[in-house]
Amino acid sequence: MTSIKSLTQLVKGMHDILPIDQIYIKRINNIVEMFADAYGFSRIDLPVLEYTDLFIRGTGKNTDIVEKEMYSFKTKGGDMLSLRPEFTPGMVRAYIEHGMHNLSQPIKLYTIGSLFRHENPQKGRYREHRQFNFDIFGGTDSALDAEIIFICWLILENLGLKDIVVKINSIGCNECKPVFRSALLAYYRSRSRKLCNNCSVRIKFNPLRVLDCKEEKCQQLKKNAPQVIDHICEDCKNHFKSVLEFIDEMGVPYFLDIRLVRGLDYYSRTVFEFVPKMQSNDGEADLLSQSSIGGGGRYDNLVSDLSGKDAPAVGCGIGIERLMLLMKEQNVKIPKNKKPSIFLIQLGDLARKKSFKLFEELRRAGLLVIEAIGKNSIKSQLKMADRMMVPVALIFGQKEVLDSTIIIRDMISGVQEVVPLEKIIPQIKKYLKK
Repeated sequence: MTSIKSLTQLVKGMHDILPIDQIYIKRINNIVEMFADAYGFSRIDLPVLEYTDLFIRGTGKNTDIVEKEMYSFKTKGGDMLSLRPEFTPGMVRAYIEHGMHNLSQPIKLYTIGSLFRHENPQKGRYREHRQFNFDIFGGTDSALDAEIIFICWLILENLGLKDIVVKINSIGCNECKPVFRSALLAYYRSRSRKLCNNCSVRIKFNPLRVLDCKEEKCQQLKKNAPQVIDHICEDCKNHFKSVLEFIDEMGVPYFLDIRLVRGLDYYSRTVFEFVPKMQSNDGEADLLSQSSIGGGGRYDNLVSDLSGKDAPAVGCGIGIERLMLLMKEQNVKIPKNKKPSIFLIQLGDLARKKSFKLFEELRRAGLLVIEAIGKNSIKSQLKMADRMMVPVALIFGQKEVLDSTIIIRDMISGVQEVVPLEKIIPQIKKYLKK
């Protein structure tokens, strides 16, 4: 039964993006699209619903996302579907389904949209949140890892964010990961009772994920755990060294985090996260925050794991709500849109009907115009124009409609001039130049 409360209150973990915050969304989307175009990434929009099996196989059966956080349901037809909790499996599915391996490689894609995870809502973290992703398919070159990192860092920098650092590591490939896995198991075998409840299960299926745990007891244990960098093969070391050389050359600030593994099963070789620095007690920005605003890495085997032709890939996702929160915390100023230079005042029903077409003609002529169709009195409309500091008002009433004229009013001096309606565009442009 529907309650009054359920009609007037958000579902837990969801949130409205109000008009006051839309300036952040617009700014983020514009910057993302600008760099996507500049670096040759094509936009792809993926469905919100996918088959549940895609995420079980793609994200990992024993990941927190699949085990605890997915919104899944059975349809009337008996299909198991899930709201997408992340973009990567859907990206891979689209790459395979649409035969993108037949196109010239590498394939560069980006997307922006909502993701859904049933987790405990926190500041900047919602059950429906928005994210943008950049992914490159069909190349193993370390330059592609560096390009993804560089583009995302440029987006953060151009949004006006300060002190953003890349935490980066290599977790090896299918050849050397088992060696490190064995070393981890040997280390934790005698310490398994000291692990948190989640990690005591994780250690059986994917020991690397124990290193990603945020519980204090697990954080303490991992301090003396084997380091992945000591167990990766020569090819992975050379690949990682090359990635670091590229981002060094690009001027991207980074921090080698030997414990960074990321929490998803499909990652291989390069993994990274973007984190803001925190202020230390003496005012220096030298402490790395534990709060990641996004990250990614290589997933060289995921396409073939999902039955596609072998296609190595690398990608990154950045949370938009976390970006908005950080922009507010850092008092980032959003460039304001140009103010309108003309206020179209209409008086009476006949003028109101005709003013729609007139407004569009002015807009198409490149003039920044605003109106208040819902207001009838000239006094209230002039007050509005004055409050908005619009330099010119156009007054269009019933007499003007019948005479095919319009009044130009200088809002500073109050001087008015009647001009033929057919000449209004060249006349107003000449007037604005003065």
